[in-house]
Amino acid sequence: MGAFFKEFKNFAMRGNVVDMAVGIIVGAAFSKIVSSVVADLFMPVIGLLVGGMNFTDFSLTLKEAVMDGDTVVEPAVVLAYGNFLQVVFDFMIIAFCMFLFVRMLNQVIKKREEEKPKPAPAADVVLLEEIRDLLKKQTEKEDR
Repeated sequence: MGAFFKEFKNFAMRGNVVDMAVGIIVGAAFSKIVSSVVADLFMPVIGLLVGGMNFTDFSLTLKEAVMDGDTVVEPAVVLAYGNFLQVVFDFMIIAFCMFLFVRMLNQVIKKREEEKPKPAPAADVVLLEEIRDLLKKQTEKEDR
């Protein structure tokens, strides 16, 4: 049992797991920002363009509520597809932003890789290349 916990500790304390946890937390915060941008900035404009409607209010009542005076006996059955549309817009914007971020990150990594000087070959490799070149010159002279 002790080996199991030791293995778990080694797994949990690796840099990749910690980086992933930080990424998840930042992603959750980013998701809230994007949700606010969609709900508070985009959707009112889109709603205005389609006649002043609020998308989150869009719904389809499948079964009306059963009332006994002012008391609800059975609640209504409602498909709230407006909220679903809101979540789809959130997802699309988050996915697009993540695409732009990953694209930018890949460009930076590619640029760094291109700027890195190529490591010099090992001394034995250089020696072998020189021997190869000398042998190649000798065989060319003999063929003439």
